[in-house]
Amino acid sequence: MNVVFDFGAVLFTWRPVEIVANAFPERAATPAEATQLAHAMFSHEDWQDYDRGLLEMEAVVQRLSSRLALDRDAVQTLVQNIGECLQPIAETVAVLQSLRDKRQAGEGVRGLYFLSNMPRPYARELEQKHAFLQQFDGGIFSGDVLLSKPNPAIYRMLQARYQLQPDSIVFIDDMHANVQAANALGWQGIQLTEPHTLADTLRHQFSL
Repeated sequence: MNVVFDFGAVLFTWRPVEIVANAFPERAATPAEATQLAHAMFSHEDWQDYDRGLLEMEAVVQRLSSRLALDRDAVQTLVQNIGECLQPIAETVAVLQSLRDKRQAGEGVRGLYFLSNMPRPYARELEQKHAFLQQFDGGIFSGDVLLSKPNPAIYRMLQARYQLQPDSIVFIDDMHANVQAANALGWQGIQLTEPHTLADTLRHQFSL
């Protein structure tokens, strides 16, 4: 099997509610307010265009501060520092290493890839900071190809780039919509909400 990893909330922490609560304590004074602000910031088309590489950092900062009536300097600090908030999740990094060892030993793993909705600045930062990403055989960041999940085109792009057959792919993502899109193309999907369960899921469902 070929195993394809998402990054945010799978290999790296992604805590948007905590991020906005720390950046805007007055606007996100309660969990409900922080959740609402995080949704307005990161689930809006503005951020999705940033994910897809259609907006540069300065442009998304301007749009977010204007649309949400937030201090521009505070928004800029938040956006610039997101890369630092993406910290490796030990359990899934360990799974990646285990799968790499199995691949080298010829034990059922053909290739290791990633498919991540990630703006270019954070993609480059993660590549420079985290040597374990070199264990991948390849992958696609949305910001580099002007496409993002769950658009089927980005899944097909990964298939074509690495000559993968759909029924040979196990895809790990935290978002239901992204897993559904993969399943619709014939991939086998895992919606991962608890990273510590991944090793058991791969072992029991896919003998990996």
